[in-house]
Order: sequence, then C-alpha cells, then structure tokens
Amino acid sequence: MQKDKKIVCPQCSAVNRLVADRPASEARCGKCGHAMFDAHPADVDAASFDKQMGRSDIPVLVDVWAPWCGPCRMMAPAFAEAAGVLEPEVRLIKLNSENEPQLASRLGIRGIPTMLLYKGGREVGRVSGAMSARQIIDWARGQLASA
Repeated sequence: MQKDKKIVCPQCSAVNRLVADRPASEARCGKCGHAMFDAHPADVDAASFDKQMGRSDIPVLVDVWAPWCGPCRMMAPAFAEAAGVLEPEVRLIKLNSENEPQLASRLGIRGIPTMLLYKGGREVGRVSGAMSARQIIDWARGQLASA
C-alpha cells in the first residue's frame, strides 16, 4: 500500500498532503489552488528553498544559475523539458545565485550552472555544467537509484 506524501507548493510554499491513490499530476494546492506539478521548474528564494528541503517527501532537483551566465540560459529549456518528464516523482526548482548569494555560498556553489539533487532533505548528488534534457533526466534517475 502506498503512503501519502507531503509536497510543498511551488507557488506559495504551503505544505500539502498528496493522497496516495489519487494522481499526483492532478493535485492542486489547498491554500492557493495552483497546480502542484505543471511541468515547469519553480523559481525559489532562500525561504522557499529551505521549505522544499525540509518539508517535501519527494526528491528535489535544484538548478543553481544566474541571468548573466550563458550556459545557464542555454540549459534553462532543457531543465524545463526535464521537469515534464521527472514530475511528479521529483520536484524541479531553480535558484538564482545572483539574487540569493548567501544561500549559494551556504550550498558551496563554486560555478554555475550546478545541479543539486536532494532526497529526504539530504544532498545525494551534485553536478556542474550545462546538460541536455536527456542528460539531466538520466543523471537524476541514476543518482536516485543509487541513493
């Protein structure tokens, strides 16, 4: 029997319970009504990031980027495409390191783009450099399989 999961809304950061016998792809936030999964990575600030890490029962894949970074801009469509494949099993979020320098420093970000994969609030994978959608999907699934 599957277990209900806690999921953090990508829009308002409210914690929601996903009932195991209902399709996660159709879930909506009980607070703001936003779709819990819309095949689009959510932009997060430090508070939203911390809530995703601390309260979500599904793995979270983070793209750390900056607007001035050419490879980051090139990878953005691939990361969005990967969201369409990996959701609802994995939450994909984007963290602008220029807007959140303290968080980027706390995470030990040395270069961008960098992807971080978390499971149970614990980092289970990290990779730097631009990737295609297929590479992102394969890397995330491979990391989760060995975590």
